[in-house]
Amino acid sequence: MPGQVVLVHGWSDDSTSFRNLRDFLVAKGYAVEQIWFGDYISMEDDVRIEDAARRMHNVVSSMIENGTLTQPFDLIVHSTGGLVAREWIASRYPDGRGCPVKRVVMLAPANFGSRLAALGKSMIGRVAKGWNNWFQTGTQMLRGLELASPYQWQLARRDLLDPVGSGTGPYGAGKVWPFVIVGGRGYTENMRQIVNEDGSDGTVRVAAANLNAVGFTIDFSAGGEKRQPEMWTPRAGDIRFPFAVLPDRNHGTIVDPARPTGATDATAAVLGELVLDALRCDTDKRYGDIAQEWDTISDETGKLVADAAKRSALLGKDAPKPEALHQFFQVVTYVRDDDGQPIEDYFLEFYAPRTQGSADIVNFQRDVLKDVHVNGDTGSLRCLFIDRENLFRDYYGKIPDPKRRQLAVSISAANPGRNIRYFDATREGAKGELIVHDEDENRRDGIGVSRLRRNTTHLVEIIVPRMQIDRVFGLSR
Repeated sequence: MPGQVVLVHGWSDDSTSFRNLRDFLVAKGYAVEQIWFGDYISMEDDVRIEDAARRMHNVVSSMIENGTLTQPFDLIVHSTGGLVAREWIASRYPDGRGCPVKRVVMLAPANFGSRLAALGKSMIGRVAKGWNNWFQTGTQMLRGLELASPYQWQLARRDLLDPVGSGTGPYGAGKVWPFVIVGGRGYTENMRQIVNEDGSDGTVRVAAANLNAVGFTIDFSAGGEKRQPEMWTPRAGDIRFPFAVLPDRNHGTIVDPARPTGATDATAAVLGELVLDALRCDTDKRYGDIAQEWDTISDETGKLVADAAKRSALLGKDAPKPEALHQFFQVVTYVRDDDGQPIEDYFLEFYAPRTQGSADIVNFQRDVLKDVHVNGDTGSLRCLFIDRENLFRDYYGKIPDPKRRQLAVSISAANPGRNIRYFDATREGAKGELIVHDEDENRRDGIGVSRLRRNTTHLVEIIVPRMQIDRVFGLSR
């Protein structure tokens, strides 16, 4: 008999959204008594993600102690529930040892935020979502959910990525096994279509759901304006977390495997099959096999962009436009000086190296860079959303020389005053630059190296030298 399962909902939701998922599990062999509904406060302004995780630990520990909840049990989480689960695991079981959970199935988790969180904090959000809750919408939780939030940055460094390469993490072989499933299309209901965004499920971006994040540091203070990045070490080692993108699911239908989606029966059935595959995983080897199998599913979803006939055949008359299924890169930048102080006033410019003119810059800004979000708590953290399909078609496709089909980025920071400058104390306009992508993603020629991965969030720490002009201090007789 399968073990017990705990279901945890997302922001502005409750456990009733999981009733259909419970019924699905019961139909597949689970007993009703084996399934627990988790509820937490998400719409009151004083509760943070960490608060929900701390209470979760107290409740789970108490139930294990009295024998009500047996370990190991499994978690199925939706949206913000993914952050609550990660916070609980990272704070209480940082190396994964002794954790009472073995499998964490994440359905459209907001692992790296949601574009709608900023809207939820706004006055419009308070009126629309908080009118019956004293206009509270969960401000503290939404701060953690906002794109490029300091909370997400620190959580990822605790459980996913290690900048100094000396630590371990809670996930991987012999530890906790996370699985991520996300929809690749937006909402189909009339009013809800307003919030749709290409490369998302209507609420969470595909790249923001993926737990296979990449991190690196570019330290321009170490000398020179061109520096190679120092890659952060994945805390799970070489293990890839299973990640599947389904073309027929949005943020709402992802929690209901039996719900019709307008797609063929075989396509609609995939969600349930993946959930059961994850819950049945019993060895590290099988975990690795699932990761490869799910990568194939995500690749097939990506191929639907160029295959209109197959897209219509699989997804029905309401098949999304190809742009909705585009693959994206998400890049979160954090800029600080070499004293560790954040820099909020900086500018990033993307261009093709070794080319003349501004056409490539215009093409990138207009066709490829779809969104830039400056975090509301600190301008030093920003989230860039880059359309990979348009990068190849509208950017590289307009550069005649294949060897120059690369993407470089430069950073320039506004001087904080007349006595302090960044990069160079003797001249204005100094900047640092780095090649971040190559059209040939397999090329390693020492010049162009592909560092951006499809459907992935990249955390990029940029360290800028803080320079003082001569008159800041001097000695004289």
